[in-house]
Amino acid sequence: MKILIIGAGPGGYETALAARKYGFDVILAESGHVGGTCLNAGCIPTKAYCRSAEIMEEIRQAGKFGVLAGEPVLDFSQVKNRKDGIVSGLRANVESLLEASGVRLVSGRAVFRDSGTVTVGGEDCKADYIIIATGSVPVMLPVEGMSLPGVLDSAGLLDLETLPSSLCIIGGGVIGLEFASVFRSFGCQVTVVEYCREVLPRFDQDIAKRLRQSLSRKGVVFSMQSEVTSVESLPDGKLKVNWLRKGGPDSCEAEKVLVAVGRRPDISGLGTDAAGIALSDRGAVAVDDDMRTNTPHIFAIGDVNGRNLLAHAATAQGRIALRTIMKETGVPDSRTGDHTASAAAGMAPAIPSAVFTEPQAASVGLTEEDCKSGLAEYKVYKSFYRSNGKAVCMGETDGLCKILASPEGKILGCHVLGPHAADMVQEISSLMTAGAGVEQLRQTVHIHPTLGEILASAVE
Repeated sequence: MKILIIGAGPGGYETALAARKYGFDVILAESGHVGGTCLNAGCIPTKAYCRSAEIMEEIRQAGKFGVLAGEPVLDFSQVKNRKDGIVSGLRANVESLLEASGVRLVSGRAVFRDSGTVTVGGEDCKADYIIIATGSVPVMLPVEGMSLPGVLDSAGLLDLETLPSSLCIIGGGVIGLEFASVFRSFGCQVTVVEYCREVLPRFDQDIAKRLRQSLSRKGVVFSMQSEVTSVESLPDGKLKVNWLRKGGPDSCEAEKVLVAVGRRPDISGLGTDAAGIALSDRGAVAVDDDMRTNTPHIFAIGDVNGRNLLAHAATAQGRIALRTIMKETGVPDSRTGDHTASAAAGMAPAIPSAVFTEPQAASVGLTEEDCKSGLAEYKVYKSFYRSNGKAVCMGETDGLCKILASPEGKILGCHVLGPHAADMVQEISSLMTAGAGVEQLRQTVHIHPTLGEILASAVE
């Protein structure tokens, strides 16, 4: 039984490796580097920069802990070389895993000729099942000046050889804020221009507001409810970003401009029409809860289906698609011993997400705004970093934990701002996946002193 997977990002290569473990013959098609956007121009390289920025901030604060140090000096070329080394090393690891497992990697852009034939690099590939995992590409604003030199997407910013003295970021979402936090720590003047009322529109607004305020105190300049109208070149080589806000027109000058207004599914040239694959209103590949398209033997996972544009969501969706295929082909699931188990049983009720700014923000489940809109009756539980012994010792008292639960105690969501927010939200995500609630969180014994106690304190 043969599976063809189009796209070797996290969703694609993780699914390929899992499929080989269950004995499937797997072809993995990739037009670029193995690892996709996440490994090569997203999650991994940005986290390498985040770590360098974190160390810069720790050195600046060292005096508060009795450690005398001067203002840190950034060697940006070394920071970039370290980032590039991490990316190339991890990419090589993935390639080795694929080769060792027997996955056949084919280089080239994949194009559907019909619902059963895909051409990759001049070769016609046929398979019993096909999984589309082509990911997404950045969206560029339809305004004048987007093609000017120095107007970059996230990949372009990561490729810079020298640190810009100033940076204007169009978009206050996850990507925009992570770069704002990093480049401000590196000593760059940073301005963020956001169309919405608040940054991180999909996050709980208590968390988003506090994060914006924290970044503002570090020198990031925000212009909210601002619509960018154009970007223009200046005689001195800088760029001028123009926008409209309630008070009238405004602008800023910067050496570089990052456009971080979102991403869209990458289906360009894929030939979905030839395969009879239906698309959603937003141009994503339409799928059901088993990640199956309207063409029964074709599935779509990750960013390309538009459900959740996160690497770990793509991996989780890949498991669902593979389980569905296993069920149909009679391949037992070693974890259950039963190929008739529900394919969707492994999908978490909510996918956690994080913003690796300084401080971190993380979220899982419903926000308070979701609940207020009528999605659920709810109760709010809160606790603060300033009341936690470990946080006080760390000198990190400016943080918040917010848990939402139903009147019966079912956890609906959790939102944290502060150090290790991602790790803390992961605990709540596990409880939600297991069907546990507020009472189970109360009964969970947390090591003292740890930041995890903040979660328990919230529901006491």
